[in-house]
Amino acid sequence: QVQLVESGGGLVQAGESLRLSCAASGRIFSINAMGWYRQAPGKQRELVAAIASSGSTNYADSVKGRFTISISRDNAKNTVYLQMNSLKPEDTAVYYCHADPRWGSDYWGQGTQVTVSS
Repeated sequence: QVQLVESGGGLVQAGESLRLSCAASGRIFSINAMGWYRQAPGKQRELVAAIASSGSTNYADSVKGRFTISISRDNAKNTVYLQMNSLKPEDTAVYYCHADPRWGSDYWGQGTQVTVSS
């Protein structure tokens, strides 16, 4: 099992920044990639950014140039960060940490609310 604990959401004004953190513990050796998804009211959950074990990254077109995903690793824990700059009202959503294991079902965090006011 992998446990994901998110932090860092909140309410900001347009143009400001936030950093989300997701601490992964447990069977972290089984994780192939980690990332962030978001879901706005009435919309489907969508990929925001992901980072593979190789270090390669992938971003949604809507956040390219504004958001940066990174990861830190130690023996017991992986922490994935999402630095969000130049936030827009359309970035408002619940953000979910995601872990893609090499085998078994995906893992999801509990979600953290990001609200950007205009």
